[in-house]
Amino acid sequence: MRARALAVCLLATPAFGATSEPLSLFGISAGKNTLSVPMQVVILLTLMTLLPAAVMSVTPFLRITVVLHFLRQALGTQTTPSNQVLLGLALFLTILIMQPVAADMYHRGWEPMENGKLSTGQAMTEAAQPLRQFLARFAREKDIRLFLELAHAPAPRSRADVDLKILIPAYILSELKTGFQIGAVLFLPFLVIDLVVASVTLSVGMVQLPPAMISAPFKILLFVLVDGWNLVVGSLMRSFYQ
Repeated sequence: MRARALAVCLLATPAFGATSEPLSLFGISAGKNTLSVPMQVVILLTLMTLLPAAVMSVTPFLRITVVLHFLRQALGTQTTPSNQVLLGLALFLTILIMQPVAADMYHRGWEPMENGKLSTGQAMTEAAQPLRQFLARFAREKDIRLFLELAHAPAPRSRADVDLKILIPAYILSELKTGFQIGAVLFLPFLVIDLVVASVTLSVGMVQLPPAMISAPFKILLFVLVDGWNLVVGSLMRSFYQ
């Protein structure tokens, strides 16, 4: 009798019975003709697993990390700065650059959806517009044409009409090329120092020490004297505001 009475009480509570208000999670209604709360949780967890890849691929994080890696290799300091420091610097620079884009995406997509003015699909379409404009600024036409041919998609009327499935890989290829170009330019002055030190050490018969060990202090000293971190970070940031 007690167990039956407990079951009746549980079924009579709002958590187990029917309620007049639709369930909602993260501002997305789960009422009639919408996704249920468990499905929303599954989608949210799936998106969170893809978030690191998205941050690294469709933001300036990609170019910044490539350039900083080349810079560390050119300096000859294998583990200084550490990976955590370089990734942290790249992350905060990425946040600084992408803040206006993220704010625009929030105001055009998420905010109207919370107020009930747009559906989930419409909000996603509106929120994608600022991101599409940002990616189109740095994606090369050659890379866009390549993926249009691979996808057998019709040519868009303008860059604003390019689909994200075409624009995102084109942006990644463009950023990789730009990062490698900047890295090659950074390598040149340090390569000259390595060549000079190697020539001098071989001419005087100093073969006991590797040339890289002797040239490392000179490269670090040159980088510090010209305020290299300020120049590199400043040039990277200006390249996204042109």
